[in-house]
Amino acid sequence: MEALILKSIDSFTDEQFFEFCRVNDGLHIERDASGNIIIMEPTGGETGNFNADLITELGSWNRTEKQGKVFDSSTGFTLPDNSVRSPDTTWIALERWQTLPLEERKRFAHISPDFVLEIRSENDNLAALQQKMAHYIQNQVRLAWLIDPTEQQVFIYRLDGSVTHVPNFDTPLSGEDVLVGFELRLKELME
Repeated sequence: MEALILKSIDSFTDEQFFEFCRVNDGLHIERDASGNIIIMEPTGGETGNFNADLITELGSWNRTEKQGKVFDSSTGFTLPDNSVRSPDTTWIALERWQTLPLEERKRFAHISPDFVLEIRSENDNLAALQQKMAHYIQNQVRLAWLIDPTEQQVFIYRLDGSVTHVPNFDTPLSGEDVLVGFELRLKELME
């Protein structure tokens, strides 16, 4: 199933959009830079379980390193172009997160994550997800991974605009200079 897109609602302020999402908390809702509201279907069990494993790996590393904050897919972030996105997994450096006022942290914080991860579900259009990943980079996300469990491939997007295709899950993924010391072994998670 494709996402449901409601054409731009010009009168929606940030506060009204937040309230719209709050009263529809069972839905996965995002807003694009044009103000269109995007309602996506929930993930299936396999994707949800895989995402939980990925969050656990990142969370365990982060608990040891104490360098940032990890967020799940229910967390929205307002990006510089005014879109509101909720990646499957997100990480923000602690010093950047702490600069936000507490009230801002309780809403869809106006901050670009340092790292985002999206998982391709069986029904997701790969080209649309690749555009979404490019959108993250255009909004100053430093490192983004698009993981495709069905095809067992990964696309790595970097702030400098480079994209690397990893054609299998044999190669461990590195957090590079964003998640320093973090390494993800997807092959082990799939076993």
